[in-house]
Formats: sequence, structure tokens, C-alpha cells
Amino acid sequence: MADVQDDRDDRDDRDDRDDSIRAHPRGTAPVPLSVLDLATVGSGRTARQAFGTTVELARLAERRGFHRFWVAEHHSMPGVASSSPAVLLAHIAAHTETIRLGSGGVMLPNHAPLVIAEQFGTLEALAPGRVDLGLGRAPGTDGATAAALRRQDRLAEGADDFPQQLSELTRFLDDDFPDGHRYARIHAVPGPVQGRVAGGVQRADRPSVWLLGSSGFSARLAGELGLPFSFAHHFSAANTVPALQLYRDSFRPSAVLDRPYAAIGVQALAADDAKEARRQVLTGALAMLRLRTGRPGLVPTPEEAERYAFGLAEQEFVEGWLRNVVFGTPDAVREGLDALVRRTGADELMITTNAHGPEARLRSYGLIADAYGLPDA
Repeated sequence: MADVQDDRDDRDDRDDRDDSIRAHPRGTAPVPLSVLDLATVGSGRTARQAFGTTVELARLAERRGFHRFWVAEHHSMPGVASSSPAVLLAHIAAHTETIRLGSGGVMLPNHAPLVIAEQFGTLEALAPGRVDLGLGRAPGTDGATAAALRRQDRLAEGADDFPQQLSELTRFLDDDFPDGHRYARIHAVPGPVQGRVAGGVQRADRPSVWLLGSSGFSARLAGELGLPFSFAHHFSAANTVPALQLYRDSFRPSAVLDRPYAAIGVQALAADDAKEARRQVLTGALAMLRLRTGRPGLVPTPEEAERYAFGLAEQEFVEGWLRNVVFGTPDAVREGLDALVRRTGADELMITTNAHGPEARLRSYGLIADAYGLPDA
């Protein structure tokens, strides 16, 4: 009988964790819609203003029925202020109530697993039951900056050690290192240990762990571990379908999920007319061109992007980049997102919008919500 009860408890735990990951579409959207934000800093604006826009966007997303709101770790990029996801998420948590919050993602090789377990245990205590921990193995920056972060020059070692780092992080989150392990007497606090000591009343909840990727490595690992997976379609579109298929083919049911669950990040911007939409997305395309050619800076204004004299190779890059951005009128964006879901079979869309000013970004998410008939509480 004890074995039967243990099986039931395991199923209940899996159902609880599964429910914290899966969501139901709202309105007429084919899948749940979520937001990925980078706290972008436009020309003439400050990081403080960018964070204010991020909070405003999170509140809009919560009001309009978007499922989750993630921020991403990047470094040494003047136009991206989300270098410390845990700090920024704590700020957002203080200004929201129900939307799931998370990292899309934390670049695990940049950090000690115990540090991440403590940071996200703190977030779970601040916003119980609504924290996601998305993890990537890339540096989120250039090689020199990654070396400064990791205090080593051999960066490949950090990526190669990712499965071991992930295992350590998960055990810190669950507080379940086996007896005799060198970390068995070390506990991530806040965390489950606080519910096990005398007088403890801490709940055993922990953040939902996701793997993120732009190639096949994390797709396969997420499948083998039975974890949810999020693919960076917004900057690796050619690999999206193969990576998602690899994830599904590799998937093994786990205590977390009984079947695959895959989200994809997608660049999208809706405006009142197609011309204005292109005008706005061109700012993000120019910012990406500068980043890819070693000239990172703030996101330019639409006027600056319109004046910029693109060389032939630069124009080809921009047009290639824009082919993977869904932009235009609200109806056109809805049709483009629907087509992307049909083509990829994604279970969730993480919409990100890289444009100069807050007005265009906030307006875009509102128009997308309207196009899908999402609620407006």
C-alpha cells in the first residue's frame, strides 16, 4: 500500500509541476502567448526609464492575459539593460500579482549553481508559485566579456560542463544531494531545508526549470530530462523545426512533464499600419546589425534608422533579419503568428519586440492582444 501511495504522490507532484508549466490559450490565440523582454535602452533614454517600461509592459501583459513574462541575461551591450535577471524580476514581482515571471534565460555557465539556486529561491519566496528558471549555456555576450564573468579564458569548458552544472543546480533547488556527496551539508536558502528543520513551515515549492537553446544540444538534453524547452526562433529561425523535432524525439516522461512542452521566442511588432510597423522594426534591425558587426550601442530612433546609409551587405543582413520578424497590421501579425504555430507545432509563443521607444512596444502588445480577443481587465 505504501508503494501505491508513493506512486499517487509522485503523480500529484508531477501534475502540480505540469500545471505550473502548461497553460490554456486565451481568446482566439492558438496557443498561450507570453512576453520576452530585454529592457532595451533607446537612444536618448536611460536604463532607469527602460526598467520603468519593462514594469509597465509586465503590468499590461498581466492585465491582458499573457501567460508569463521573462527577461534575458545579456552583458556588455549598451542597448540591453537586463544583465541581472534576478534583480529585475524581483522589481517586477513587486509590481505584479498573478503573471508568471522568469528568466529567458540565465546563462548558467556564467554563475555558480548555488548562487542561482539562492537567487531564484529568493524570487520564489517573494512571488510564490509563479517563478520560472530558464537556463541557457551560451555566455550571452562576447568571448572577452564571458571570460571576465567566468574568471577563465577556456570558455568551452563552461558549456561542456552544462549538464553537470544543471544537475547540481537542480539538487540545490530540491535540497536532495545524497549522503556522502561533498555538497550534502550545503543548503540553498531560501529553500526546502527551511521546512525540514525544527519549527520550519517553508513550503517545498521551487521554480519551474526550463532549458533554452538555439541549436540541438539543449533540445536533446531537455527531452532526455523531461523538461520544458524554449527555442530562440527570433535569432536562429533556420534551426527551429529541427530542434523542436529533436526535443520531441528525445523526450522521456519525468516527474516534471508527462509529454513535451515547447515554447519559441518570436520577434513581432504590430502597428496601426504596415508602413509604421516597418519603420519601428527597422530600429531593432539596425541595432542588431551594429551588434553583429562589433558596434553595439543603444537602440536608434526611427528617424536615425531611416537616415542610415546601408551598404549592400548591410541591407542584405537587415532584410534577412526582418524576414524572421512578424510585423505589420494587427491582422497581419495574427496571421503570421498563427502560421508560425502551424509550421512549428509550438505549444507557446514568447513574443519579443525590439524597437526604440516605449510607446511603440506597449502599443504593439496591446494591438496583438486585441487581435486575439484577449481580456482587458
